[in-house]
Order: sequence, then C-alpha cells, then structure tokens
Amino acid sequence: MNLEFDLGNPCFTLLHRAGLAGLWMTLKQLEKEKAEVPSGFNWQLSKRKVNLNWNGNDRDTLEWFLKESFQLNDGIIALRGLDTKSMREDAQVIVHQGILGTLLQHTSTHKSDGVVTKSLSLGENEPEIPVKYKSLKSYTYQEFAENLCDKNGQFLTHPISVAGWLNPGAAVRHIAFSADTSFEENPENAFILLFAPVACYYYILRSKLRDKRAQYALVIPEITDLEKYAKYRQNQQLRNAIYKDFHASGLGDAGLRFLTRDATVNITQTFGIQRCQVLTLGTVAWATQQKTRTDMYVVEATAENCHNYQVCNAWLQDKAIAGKEGGFVATSFAKELIAENLAKNLPWYSGISEKVNSNELFQKLAYERGGLYQVIQKIQSDEREKLFVKACHEAISYTFGKISTIAKKRGETPNFDRETIRIRSGLGRCKNSDSFREFITDFWSRAGKIPTLQKHWEELIEFVMLEKNWKKSRDLALLALASYKGTGSFERDKDDFDEGDPVDDTFDEENAPDIL
Repeated sequence: MNLEFDLGNPCFTLLHRAGLAGLWMTLKQLEKEKAEVPSGFNWQLSKRKVNLNWNGNDRDTLEWFLKESFQLNDGIIALRGLDTKSMREDAQVIVHQGILGTLLQHTSTHKSDGVVTKSLSLGENEPEIPVKYKSLKSYTYQEFAENLCDKNGQFLTHPISVAGWLNPGAAVRHIAFSADTSFEENPENAFILLFAPVACYYYILRSKLRDKRAQYALVIPEITDLEKYAKYRQNQQLRNAIYKDFHASGLGDAGLRFLTRDATVNITQTFGIQRCQVLTLGTVAWATQQKTRTDMYVVEATAENCHNYQVCNAWLQDKAIAGKEGGFVATSFAKELIAENLAKNLPWYSGISEKVNSNELFQKLAYERGGLYQVIQKIQSDEREKLFVKACHEAISYTFGKISTIAKKRGETPNFDRETIRIRSGLGRCKNSDSFREFITDFWSRAGKIPTLQKHWEELIEFVMLEKNWKKSRDLALLALASYKGTGSFERDKDDFDEGDPVDDTFDEENAPDIL
C-alpha cells in the first residue's frame, strides 16, 4: 500500500494541512526514537509531502500505527508526534483537556474510568490551581483503523461518512436525513484528519463577554512548510509553558497569543505560519445531539498586529489569584477587547463603548487603568488618536482638580467616582454625531483651557466635527476615562502612578483656565 500526501492538495482545508503536519511530526518522532516498526513499513518526509508505504494486511498495519501514534499516559492523552510524555505536566494536561473540550467532547468518542484532581503550578511564587479532568481508558483515534478498511482488512476505495469530532463543522446537517446530509471524505483524507490534534493548539477560555459555555479554543495553524512548523510546535517555549500560559480571554487573544509565542523571531519567515484559524465547539439549540462549531476567527500574523498584541500582553497580563478553593487565572478584560479587534483587523479600540455598556464592565476596564495607559502610549496607531486621548486626560485632570478645590473649601472628601459615572453616562447617551459633539464640547469647556487641545486643534477638529468619526471619538474618550491615572476612582493607590502621568489634584483656583 502506498499513500502520498501533499500540502498543495486542493481538497485540503487548514485542518487537513494540520493533520498532514501532525502525521509528519509523528513519523519524525518514530525516527528519532528508532522505534521498531513492522517489516515493510517505511516513509519519506519532505517539506511539503509525506509518503507512506507498507506491505501486508492494511488494517493490521494501521491498527499498529494508530496505537503507536495515540497513546495514554496514566489516563492522559499522549500524542507520539509531540512526545507529550516528556513535556511538563501542565502541557500534558492542557493537551488532554483541550482535545476533550473541543474535538472529543461527546462521550461516545472516549471511555473514562473516572475524574482525577491535581494541583498544578501557575508559576514561581504563585498559588497552585486545582485541575479536574477525565482519566481515559481509550479514545476513538486509537481504534479508527476499522473505519478505514473493509471486512477483509483492505484499505477502502470509496468515501466514508465523517463525524463532527474528526472534522468540526462538517457533520450531519439534519439528523432525520443523515444519509443525505452527512459529510463524506476519501479514506486517505479521513486518515490525515486523525493527526490534526498533534499540530493544533489549545487554550482555556476565560471571557468576560463571551458565552461561558465555550470553555476551550482550538487553534488550527495555516501550515506552508511541514518541517518548519514541526520545529515551532516542538519549541521549548511551547513545551515548557506553565498552566497560566494556556489561558486566553477570547478567540482573538488565543490566536494572537499562539502567533506571537516567540517574540524574538518573525513567525512568518522562520516557521512559515502566516495565519491561524481559532474556533470554539459546543452545543446549539437546533442540534443538541452533536458538537457544533459555534464561533470562528481567522487571525493573521501581520507585523502591526503582532507588535500591538505584544504591547497588550506586556502591560495587560493575566494574573494568578489565590481563591477560597485554590488558585485560578484571571484574564485581562482590556486585552480581550483589544485582541478581538486586532484579530478582526479593526482599530484596536473599535466598539469599546458599545461593549463596555454598564458601570460594572467599566469598573473592570478601569481596574487595569495603569496597563491600559501604557498600551495607549506604546501601541502603533494614528498619533492624532493619542493626542485626542491626551486632551481628554487633561480635561479629566482639570475637572477633578476643580472638584477637589470645592470639596476642600467645604471640608468634604472629593467625590471623583460620581463625576466619573457622570462622564461615562454622558458618553453612553451619545447616539449620533450631534449628541457626541454636544457632549465633548461641553466636557472640554467645563474643564477650561486644555493645552493639548489648544496646541493641536487643527489636527483634532475632525474628531469632533466629522460625522464619520463620532463613534471612534466616543471609544477614545471612554478609553481616556478608563485609563486616567489621577486620584479618585476605584480606590487607586500611590503605587499605580508613574512619572509623567497626567495628574492634577491640586487645582489652583486663582490661576484657573478660562472656559473655551
């Protein structure tokens, strides 16, 4: 029997190509281990092709190969192509949880002998996290040879029906008409799909916006060079990542985190990965009997996107939190908002006003004000947008200064929270360019003379006057409010302040700026 697979096959999707990479990695690992293979079983590997050859009964050979490729290590899925047995325990558990949480969600795809609880490290000097997972006795990848062969043990020559666990999104369209609406693959292509879990990557989702039932993200890379991708998937940063590194706030965060894992190299040139597909699988109301693709992004590794995401990842980090029942990972809400936009090739701040539409969500955003302030300064974007935010920061500073002066004269504590809520509510009531123009001019005029606004008025006038810009300006104004690092809102402490921040809580009434 001879099987030849080529990355250039026009029938291949990203998942098929990932499967071919997984097969390549599995065969390469068998070479590395100098594994004992059946007589007549051999292969040839190149950057874009895999050739498999064997003699004798096809089913016997395939059964041996699949059992060698898909193993178990103390109840945990062990992929030969990743040499998972030698990986950190964190990475082993994530691969196991990720496959069971995406491709093999349905109980018919595996047999379990119970649930295991372990404590895993979140990092040095951080709390441990209790993790529960199914301990398996077997799973469907190990036993798929019988689906590829006829009753005589010969490799099939006709298409076979493909279940959703093998090719997500390509399952039966209507359960009442399974014969007519099922998806079929050539047996060679179905064989390739078996190895996709080896090349894919998995993240635990902890979103503050998305449906909480979507707990895992599946990352499918776009592979153009089998050898280069194998080096990336086997690099030490991925193999030695700690449990916290496998968390993402959303699909955009997951895709960009995967594409920027090694910040020191150009992933496109070094490993041949230009983009990836990120998806979630779950149950929908009209097909509760099967797992369905519930959401999907295609995330591209452009220089600007990768740089901007790395800025976010540096300043809006996930945190390990010690809870009552053990540690857990709190993902960044601000990074979720920004990464979703970057993944969709939208301006990094796009739609934030519409998504942060309650005081509760605004407080979650403002909780990260220090990191958000740094992101605004360092992210690659139109410099006029940064000037607009700076003008709003100065307006907030002067406004808070006035409140502080009045409160001191009355012997009261200044109520900055009330003013913050007033500004946020005012932005929330802006539903068109006219209402936004009325709000922002009133906001600025109440503050007084704003240095940045006066100096750069010609550059900033279109943010206020042009109808097409009002939503963008509203988003930037809300970001300015959430990232303002002066005294006041949400029990800010002195450790949050950096040199050069726009802070003014010592308003001088005698030298107060005139109203515009």
